[in-house]
Amino acid sequence: MLCNSSNAPSAGSTLEARSFDANKCLPRTPLGWLQLSHEKSRLLVALSGIAFADVLMFMQLGFQSALYNSNTRLNRSLNTDIILVSPKARNIQNMSTFSRRRMYQTKDIAGVSSAEAMYVNIIDWKNPQTRKKKSIQLIGISPKSSAFNLPSVEQQLHLTELPDTFLFDRESKGEYEKVIPQVEQGKVVTTEIEGRTIKIGGLFSLGPSFAADVNLITSDDNFLRVFPRQKVSSINLALIQVKPGYDPVEVAKHLKDYFRKFNDVKVLTHKEFIQFENDYWASQSPIGFIFGLGTAMGFIVGTILVYQVLSTDVNAHIKEYATFKAMGYHNRYLLTIVLEEAFILALLGFIPGVIIPMGLYQLTRNATNLPIYMTLARAFTVLILTLIMCIISGAIATRKLQSADPADMF
Repeated sequence: MLCNSSNAPSAGSTLEARSFDANKCLPRTPLGWLQLSHEKSRLLVALSGIAFADVLMFMQLGFQSALYNSNTRLNRSLNTDIILVSPKARNIQNMSTFSRRRMYQTKDIAGVSSAEAMYVNIIDWKNPQTRKKKSIQLIGISPKSSAFNLPSVEQQLHLTELPDTFLFDRESKGEYEKVIPQVEQGKVVTTEIEGRTIKIGGLFSLGPSFAADVNLITSDDNFLRVFPRQKVSSINLALIQVKPGYDPVEVAKHLKDYFRKFNDVKVLTHKEFIQFENDYWASQSPIGFIFGLGTAMGFIVGTILVYQVLSTDVNAHIKEYATFKAMGYHNRYLLTIVLEEAFILALLGFIPGVIIPMGLYQLTRNATNLPIYMTLARAFTVLILTLIMCIISGAIATRKLQSADPADMF
């Protein structure tokens, strides 16, 4: 029952009075929920569509986050305050070289404590287990440096002083079930890089990225043996440590002013270096655009599905809505019924929509070793998108109510 008899409009009441009294009935009966629950099959179809759209958005946002996190792993693992790179560098896998002299010149700036050279490049190697070639990321650094904040690297970096000895990333993506246990047992594991036989002397943990399945770390001398065409005087990165008591941002500003006259080196703080990598994958790489487009497509698909359900519901009850208008209810009240349905669909559809991706994230993480996890911020983002999606659908579906004339319904 919508109204008490005391609230029902009398025969002599004006239309405004009847509308006022009728609108008092709004909180009395949850018409939106009653209409949705009356058609169980339609409700399940709507919830399935919303859950599907949510899963699609969760997966796209999860892959996008994994893209950024995995490709900045190396950047974030560096123990440095300031980094020098070539202005031509695009990202960590596409580094150009610059003169080692620039690294030495940083000592002319007050606050610079030390500077170390690093080499980074992509190369093919032969998987010692399957004998198949894979693309890997090779990193060269002085064995006496403290360039990484990874304990497993710092404890074993001295092993790379031996010729053709490398550290292998135990979290690498691929079939390495036999390689890692053999290294852990102290056995010598050999493979080939560019026709050169190398030895795996130790293991560290970093993880794969979208650009490289495998990471290897070795000394700068071993790196240059693998890349004989690269000159010793040309480096890919310069890692600069700032003296205690100095602000890295201020020192970086002085370095930028100092190197501006040469215009052949770019100065970045550690935070800017991480953002430098993020910006490449977000704006210059097609992968970032694809994941963003996938999220937008999920939103659009969900909007269409919810609109179809709500539009069908409005059409099925158009005579009832017209009766409400004849009784004196405003269009605003009728719109709230449809928006109530949209809000309920959003909340109920979000529940399976957030549970299913948790399992899919786990499955993806086990298969690829990519850092894809459910986060509270992402769940909140998708919930807001779901509410907006359903509200837009509800607003579009209510357009027919505006023109519903009780005289045309009977």
